Amino acid sequence: MNKQLAWGIGLAALVALPFVYRDPYHLHILVLILIWSFAYTSWSMMGRFGLVSLGHGGFMGVGAYVTALLWNHLGISPWIGIPAAMLCAGALALVVAYPCFRFRITGHYFALVTLALSGIVLQIIIATRDYTGGSLGYTPERTKGSHLLALQFDDKVVWYLIALGVWAGGLAVWYWIDHSMSRYAMEAISEDEDAAAAAGVNVTAEKLRITVISAVMTAMAGALYGQYQMFISPDTVSGIAVSLQMVFAAVVGGIYVALGPTVGAIITILLAEVLRIGFGTKAVGWDNLVYGVLLVLFIIFLPKGILGSLLARLKSPGKPQP
Repeated sequence: MNKQLAWGIGLAALVALPFVYRDPYHLHILVLILIWSFAYTSWSMMGRFGLVSLGHGGFMGVGAYVTALLWNHLGISPWIGIPAAMLCAGALALVVAYPCFRFRITGHYFALVTLALSGIVLQIIIATRDYTGGSLGYTPERTKGSHLLALQFDDKVVWYLIALGVWAGGLAVWYWIDHSMSRYAMEAISEDEDAAAAAGVNVTAEKLRITVISAVMTAMAGALYGQYQMFISPDTVSGIAVSLQMVFAAVVGGIYVALGPTVGAIITILLAEVLRIGFGTKAVGWDNLVYGVLLVLFIIFLPKGILGSLLARLKSPGKPQP
């Protein structure tokens, strides 16, 4: 069976799933997994080329809050608000990333700059509490008109299909980049920027391109999460905790494999649910603690992640994995 046929059968099975099995709670978990998988895939597009960003919580916060604020205060439909939020996130990524790439701020220095970005967005959301609700969170207003226009649906099946389409679109972008010349350019840059520049690669432009794509996709994930949950707060869609969650999920699942972030999303969402059901409010924040511990262990013992290590072992069954 060729790869395209396997993907087609798998996608068809996922589309048919909610019409066969309609348990609301399980569909809710699947929707969350798909939305967060899309966000993690967005981060991995940068991470796989050595651009370790800790600012994606900021991009996700921009996507969620800009969409909700435009709807509540100006009555602008999310169908327009989401592209506007993505545009804002892309502009923010350009403003932050261009000076970094232009002046060769890389490695842990770049990570610190993006960490500051994440913190700044979080503080702005909290400081403008008259508009955003601050640390208490924010709720998009329920529509009194068209649910389609407001992108508000009570049916879990509808949201599952939307999330599935977005997830599949994220994988399509991942594969498009993986099979483009940008991949080879970025791999060369990650190895040696000076050598890549000498070979004719526009280092700044290539790094900016992948950063903006990653940022706008993350903003879209934040907007969809807010529309689905109908409630957002600084802790759930922005800040360093969300950024670290993305790093953890991508690394644990497999940063160099298309479905690696999806495996990471399954682990993170199920872990959070198990802790919530098993320990209730006593387990608040435990998931971040577990993420940190597991991240260290995976970096040491399984640097390719779960799916990446499994695929490497299947390709070379007799060769020990690093």
